Amino acid sequence: MRLNHYRVGQGEPLVLVHGIGSQWQVWGPVIGRLAEQREVIALDLPGFGASPAHPPGAQPGAESLTRFVSEFLDELGLDRPHVGGNSLGGLIALELAKQNRVRSATCLSPAGFASPGENIYIRNMFRGVVRTARLLAPRAETVTATAFGRAASLGIFVAKPSNLPAAAAAESTRALAGAEWFDETLVAISHGSFSDGEQITVPVTIAWAEHDRVLWPRQAARAAAAVPSAKLVTLTGCGHVPTFDDPDQVARVLLEGSQA
Repeated sequence: MRLNHYRVGQGEPLVLVHGIGSQWQVWGPVIGRLAEQREVIALDLPGFGASPAHPPGAQPGAESLTRFVSEFLDELGLDRPHVGGNSLGGLIALELAKQNRVRSATCLSPAGFASPGENIYIRNMFRGVVRTARLLAPRAETVTATAFGRAASLGIFVAKPSNLPAAAAAESTRALAGAEWFDETLVAISHGSFSDGEQITVPVTIAWAEHDRVLWPRQAARAAAAVPSAKLVTLTGCGHVPTFDDPDQVARVLLEGSQA
């Protein structure tokens, strides 16, 4: 499947997969750092960012998104690249690892490890956030021009809203508001969970954000138990989307995770 993507750098290929309601630009703060040592391919998932809508009849959820990403890798001729993912992208990275489709997987606060009660919170929280984004999208630049506006609109995703540039905040707001496959995907992934992690034979790093207010840090222990071979690390001082909070730390984790 053809997906919108950004490709830069030299070295072993590292594919980056964003979370629900996001787009490839969320990796912007770390791409330059990564491209010094890796060929970076940051993609937009189907129905998100500038990628085309999902094919007619496609079912939402991690299984179909993983299949589409795998087909995209085939289209680019990428045989078992490294992969990094955040949130939903982290879950997709784990699914690709389980299929032995990648050489390594580095997962930043991956989805798939919430309890039933936590999933209710996640659905309600995201529904409120996307509803707000859809209301604010026509005037996103005005709202995100101030530090208070950025904190109010996107503060749940980052630990340091002051690090979020106004232009990036406006772009993120519009991406969330315009995510075509958001609602169906949210329902699908919040009713499922990751399983069979013991089948994974490639190196996996699970890096959980210390101040994650979307997928709470206590889920890290469940992820470690579900993927016994995984290396578990903490992204100190970071929120759920850590690339703006501490680009150097995130880039270091992604590079170390893709050394296999």
